[in-house]
Amino acid sequence: MASLRDVRAMVLDAARQPLAPRRMTLREPAPGEVLVKVTACGVCRTDLHIADGELTRPRLPLVLGHEVVGRVAAVGPGVERFREGDRVGVPWLGATCGHCSHCLARRENLCETPEFNGYTRDGGYAEYMLADAEHTFLLPDGYDDAHAAPLLCAGLIGYRALRFAGDARILGIYGFGAAAHLIAQLALWQGRRVFAFTRPGDLESQAFARHVGCEWSGDSSQAPPEPLDAAVLFAPVGALIPTALRATRKAGTVVCGGIHMSQIPAFPYELLWGERVVRSVANLTRDDAEQFLALAPQVPIRTHVRTWPLDEANEALAALRAGQLQGAAVLLCA
Repeated sequence: MASLRDVRAMVLDAARQPLAPRRMTLREPAPGEVLVKVTACGVCRTDLHIADGELTRPRLPLVLGHEVVGRVAAVGPGVERFREGDRVGVPWLGATCGHCSHCLARRENLCETPEFNGYTRDGGYAEYMLADAEHTFLLPDGYDDAHAAPLLCAGLIGYRALRFAGDARILGIYGFGAAAHLIAQLALWQGRRVFAFTRPGDLESQAFARHVGCEWSGDSSQAPPEPLDAAVLFAPVGALIPTALRATRKAGTVVCGGIHMSQIPAFPYELLWGERVVRSVANLTRDDAEQFLALAPQVPIRTHVRTWPLDEANEALAALRAGQLQGAAVLLCA
């Protein structure tokens, strides 16, 4: 095994600057931690928000990455959940306090003092990372490492967003990227009808949505063929909230699935009236992770990925920024 004090990583030193290749030192796992030898790490839009300075409180310098797949290389004192060699996934929510009212109610996604992998603690754009064992998960068989990586955020956050859509039979998805292409498959498996909305003129994404199984796809400026029971927004565009409300029937729900969104414009109350609901999704719970990771191979959810070597993380981020991806971007870190 490579020296734990000589680990290759791609490091963010300042917002709006390219990631820099670097050798960094890494300590042994502390009590409650595991050391993970990273094999693959998804490139999430949240990583882009951090790199571009839209999420403004990262701990710098920082190793990005929170869709991490790897093997347990060492186990810290007191950890009994894992053994060396276990294949695990590490998501966005990195650690929680365990004693605030939210944590005690199993809503640790709303913890008052959380930590986040690839934001307040180093993530998976590296050969190794340290992870809190309580927020690390065994991965299902049936996925190689690259195809498992998007399940850890695009899948998990998408799953929580879909749950908040309730029993909606006609579901609209705005922004057909990594999360959307996974959750559309789950929604279809559940017997829902799915309409996909993309940026105006993005015919390639519209075709991809139909390939995944969506009944209809079109521009976000278009009205759906029928009123929606619920809409899920993965595109971080505040102007889509009134658009989605306009497309949603009375008593419907608009779920905002991203951690960052541009300003929401003023809109007439009549769009919200009729007991429509707008709500956000914040992080994930351990229950979300365990439920979704067990469910994904049953569907089965198929991840569409494009891979880059770790040293080309900047190129992967650039492709995501330019909207050049169908599915998910993944770094191969081993």
